[in-house]
Amino acid sequence: MPIFVLQLCYHTMPANKNALIRYKTIDACLRNHYRQWTIEDLVDACSDALYEMEGITRGVSLRTVQGDIQIMRSDKLGYNAPIEVYDNKYYRYSDRSYSIMNMPFSENEVNALRNAIDILRQLEDFNNFSGMKDIIARLEDKFAVTDLQRSPIIHVDTVTGLTGLNFINILYSYIENKQPIAITYLSFNARNPVVYQIHPYLLKEFRNRWFIFGSRISDMKLFNFALDRIVGIEVVDVPYKENYLFDRDHFFDDIIGVTKEIGAKPALVTFWANRTQAKYIKTKPVHSSQIVLSQNKDGSCVFQIEVVINLEMYSVFLSFGCGVKILSPKTVVDYMKETMNKAADLYNTDD
Repeated sequence: MPIFVLQLCYHTMPANKNALIRYKTIDACLRNHYRQWTIEDLVDACSDALYEMEGITRGVSLRTVQGDIQIMRSDKLGYNAPIEVYDNKYYRYSDRSYSIMNMPFSENEVNALRNAIDILRQLEDFNNFSGMKDIIARLEDKFAVTDLQRSPIIHVDTVTGLTGLNFINILYSYIENKQPIAITYLSFNARNPVVYQIHPYLLKEFRNRWFIFGSRISDMKLFNFALDRIVGIEVVDVPYKENYLFDRDHFFDDIIGVTKEIGAKPALVTFWANRTQAKYIKTKPVHSSQIVLSQNKDGSCVFQIEVVINLEMYSVFLSFGCGVKILSPKTVVDYMKETMNKAADLYNTDD
């Protein structure tokens, strides 16, 4: 959900964070009227800022800073900065009160910020965003976008009382700092917890449940653990290792949910949906690979997806009830038939 918030505000920001640092540095220099600034001085200042903030040691080129000045002068980012050259050598703002930090927001930008704040309010009670109320207050104060007369027009689906969310911050830190850890884990089917030593790689949310992915230190086998089943976490003092077979950008491309072994091959799953469910499935595909194989006169459709077979996929198909029927492969048909028969048996008893 924070990604969605950033998308709402994205058009108000330069596309490159390093460019933003340079713009702000140039702005700070030109607002200092007690010094004369040559282009070489601005290059040095930008290089120093990028080193201090981002650890970038390669410096900034003269051409890059000249381009930055042209962009700041233009309306491309809405700056229209009054940068002038005097004595054929030095740069300054012709308007001594100008700063890119004082730019007024357009009506569209204010509306985007209002929408983002509406979403942020929905996250106030989420454990991992405990400081959100203060952030929201500062945003409203700085950008003057509070509208007390308007009720929220965006509502985020959140679940209260979820366990394990208290681990998100610490796990995020371990992943970011490449720190191997030992997870004490109590699965649903186990009587006693088991300790897994892993190299942590990724936090993943699926249907309001969070998981951490990592490779077991002993054999680098990939595991995922539900945060709500974690009992404790400790640091392990061993060198950190990446699992280059775990492609975080594309690992989830061919699955529904989170369960998949590295190297698992997807299968073609064909299913029929009645008229009502077909309309829903067309607008909200079961998977990104979904295609329509045929459409019948009664409005029903036959669809196909290409995914790795897992329990989450079965869960999605079972949620459609009698509105969907798996046609192939046979292993999936047999599983669905057995599960649906067991479900029917529950309603065929008098108990």
